[in-house]
Amino acid sequence: MTFTATGHRTSATAKGPESVDADLFRRIDQTVAEAAQSLAALQQPDGHILFELEADATIPAEYIFLNHFLGDLEPEIEAELGEYLRLTQSDKHDGWPLYYDGDFNISASVKAYFALKLIGDDPEAPHMVRARNAILAHGGAETSNVFTRYALALFREVPWHAVPAMPIELMLMPRWFPVNMWKFSYWSRTVIAPLLILASLRPKAVNPNGATCREIFCTAPEKVKQWLTNPTGSAWGEFFLNLDKILQPTEKHVFPRLFTRKRALKAAVDFITPRLNGEDGLGAIFPAMAYTSMAFRALGYPDDHPDARIVRQSVRKLIVEHRDKRADRPRYVQPCVSPVWDTALAGHALAEAKIDKADGHIAKACEWLVGRQITDVKGDWAINAPDLEPGGWAFQYRNDYYPDVDDTAVVGMLLHRMDPEAHKQAIEKALVWIEGMQSSNGGWGAFDIDNNADFLNSIPFADHGALLDPPTADVTARCLSFLAQAGYPREHPVIQRGIAFLKAEQEEDGSWFGRWGTNYVYGTWSVLCALNAVGEDMQAPYVRKAVDWLLKCQREDGGWGEDGATYWTERKGEAKESTASQTAWALLALMAAGEVDHPAVSRGVRHILETPREGANWKEPWYTAVGFPRVFYLRYHGYSSYFPIWALSRFRNLKRGNSKQVLWGM
Repeated sequence: MTFTATGHRTSATAKGPESVDADLFRRIDQTVAEAAQSLAALQQPDGHILFELEADATIPAEYIFLNHFLGDLEPEIEAELGEYLRLTQSDKHDGWPLYYDGDFNISASVKAYFALKLIGDDPEAPHMVRARNAILAHGGAETSNVFTRYALALFREVPWHAVPAMPIELMLMPRWFPVNMWKFSYWSRTVIAPLLILASLRPKAVNPNGATCREIFCTAPEKVKQWLTNPTGSAWGEFFLNLDKILQPTEKHVFPRLFTRKRALKAAVDFITPRLNGEDGLGAIFPAMAYTSMAFRALGYPDDHPDARIVRQSVRKLIVEHRDKRADRPRYVQPCVSPVWDTALAGHALAEAKIDKADGHIAKACEWLVGRQITDVKGDWAINAPDLEPGGWAFQYRNDYYPDVDDTAVVGMLLHRMDPEAHKQAIEKALVWIEGMQSSNGGWGAFDIDNNADFLNSIPFADHGALLDPPTADVTARCLSFLAQAGYPREHPVIQRGIAFLKAEQEEDGSWFGRWGTNYVYGTWSVLCALNAVGEDMQAPYVRKAVDWLLKCQREDGGWGEDGATYWTERKGEAKESTASQTAWALLALMAAGEVDHPAVSRGVRHILETPREGANWKEPWYTAVGFPRVFYLRYHGYSSYFPIWALSRFRNLKRGNSKQVLWGM
């Protein structure tokens, strides 16, 4: 092989382009047929498709914390979780990363180490010695984040002043008050409410094994003088640090004696109870469920209380059902489940693949999705839009208080693509809801309108920097794609405001940030698809700048890859390996921009074809998504299945079709 001046590989053989194309299409046809059939075979009898959703060591560790806080041990599952924690310990730095092959993370490492001690691992075992030395070398457990220190406080490993003062009276603050529950994101709200109960009552973990982790502190916890930091380095941060110095003694000595304490505790319970969400759990996310289970115990709920029992069951349902015997991989605990997202995206991939009987599979998926539309519950989003009728979808099986516009747009586009007349009512409800969820700056956040009180990320509690749900380019792009596919003209004010938002969000190098997927490849794919869908001129300079950026990012092997470290500005562009899912995003983006005939696209297609695959699963251990950038990363096991199928199929369809125009929003 030789390289042109632009870095694109050219064939040095005498094989002509026609035979090369024939061979390429033969391989695509075979791969798509095999992989798509395998994907369709994963469909459940009721029509939905579900893949595992994996986070880092913190979720299994916190499950162990919960059991030992309650004194309700599960030796069999805890043994597997311990095995998972040992398996995910890094050989490079001896601690635990936030994503596959990532850097050492102090908080994940502290949680994993302490969880292993709780279940009985010998602190002098080689893996524990390695972990302990790594933690101490990185500043000790005292440098871990706020949520880790809350867990340690419950086990009395650190004093309560090691965490920020968060008086439960926050539950009583009206909407006009600068800091109130409705200014936080949905995930923050559902976590903060039970956490405030715990911080108020300060219960002590049962800890039946009497485990401690004092040995991983460089300074004894009672001697640490400065626990809290200014997370943003801003003037607001200094203000909140000084405020905490006032609140700490007040919270300890004054607030518990005020008449407001009982009212505030009741307000927290009154917030939680209607949102318990059955066995799908509060917010349908692990941290909210786990803290609620602890909070109910602190409030004195007996174990057989219906609410306590249902919360406990909701947490257990997040355990992966089966051990992966092929990979000899133990079960673990998921942060949540993703059936609506997986079903909709798999449906798009199968629609693009056009395999035998695909329509039957997709029709069944659509039927299941229509049944999951939320049309009778006005969730927390209605605080900022009281007159807007519900019509969205949630990410999980059930999460009626918290639908999101991203899932809603992806589902809406699939329903519209398959049968707009049959699904007319569901589509129209979704369109009205999404239009009503647009923020004042023209963009969309995932769950709320105008959830952008950025000063709140300066409070010491928010050292994770993810307290809010502001509008982002990727979510905005998906909403625009749906509206445009459903017939909204480019001149529509909602579309115009959305386009203006995307233009304002473009990075200097031409890319777009990916809030919910890693990272700039994901964001740029989302936006280019939207711009094509709304009828934007794909030859416009700002569009070509994005195309040029993608072309420059292509790796020597023909694929695209982007590391989780790119969420740190100084590490933008970092990549360890090409992945099938990120390569698929780049290809879908380039094809949306009209570049189906570009040599880079063929190279990317070949990369996917050459990547090892088993059935519908391209081998991909890398994490290509995030819950919270720089803090919490996700591996969607389905991404390496449906996105490669989708990209290969679209390439084939466009090359063989009469038009090179992508007709769908995604």
